[in-house]
Amino acid sequence: MTYCVAMAVNDGLVFLSDTRTNAGVDHISTARKMSVFEQPGERLLVLLGAGNLSLTQAVLHELSEPADAGDAAQPTLWNAPTMADAARVVGHAVRRVHQREADALQKFGVDFNCSFILGGQISGSRMRLFMIYAAGNFIEASAVNPYFQIGEAKYGKPIIDRVLTPSTPLGEAAKSALISMDSTLRSNLSVGLPLDLLVYEKDALRVTRFVSIDRDNAYFDMIHRTWGERLRQVFAEIPDPDWQDSLGAPAAQSEQALVRCRAPVGADGIGHESEATPAQTLAQAERGKSQRR
Repeated sequence: MTYCVAMAVNDGLVFLSDTRTNAGVDHISTARKMSVFEQPGERLLVLLGAGNLSLTQAVLHELSEPADAGDAAQPTLWNAPTMADAARVVGHAVRRVHQREADALQKFGVDFNCSFILGGQISGSRMRLFMIYAAGNFIEASAVNPYFQIGEAKYGKPIIDRVLTPSTPLGEAAKSALISMDSTLRSNLSVGLPLDLLVYEKDALRVTRFVSIDRDNAYFDMIHRTWGERLRQVFAEIPDPDWQDSLGAPAAQSEQALVRCRAPVGADGIGHESEATPAQTLAQAERGKSQRR
């Protein structure tokens, strides 16, 4: 499986991806899921991919080695005039792969499963971040939702939701991405090291920071240890529930809201019928009427 996350803040963009791929617990391998399209001083585009590895690689081949490369009028990631046009280029590549592969995959019971995050900046334009779906359509990040995740997103989402805003400093955004990844690694074995982290500074139009993070990376090891320790510390500092006051309603009132299931007749372990409740008595009377009819 995969976990990729990308963030757009005022100061720049953050991209983080794992590298684990697997086809079962006994077949685990590594593949890069981050691709960079860079013309220093003119454009910097970063593409993250998740889903079926053969499909994400097929889309990347379409983008890197297009069949219509000789057609100068056909836009590519190297000449798209805007980031929105670049997102359309990726979407068209996804559709071409779908048209070529989807029917054959369906015959083998394999879904057409791939998704992408594209972000970057082209000279003369602002930074932008897009998520592209398996149908080739896409959405753009905004001030309300300044990040995208693909793959195993659920484990790393809570920390980002709590800390990330457009005004978050670039270093803090990268830190939250790494904590998000650490939480995912902790809970899901299908996501694994090494990690690819790319940080892009606004208007640089080139890669400004990139690191491949493995088990020997001191900073990520510190993140892993410190985050777990501090979570346990904060958890211990929060008071236990006060059943008399803190949880609100008096016990008698709470009991009225409790739905209890009735035990079956003879379920008291003695072998005779328990005393009938009003509801049971009514049901028995109705059955008697039906039988007399």
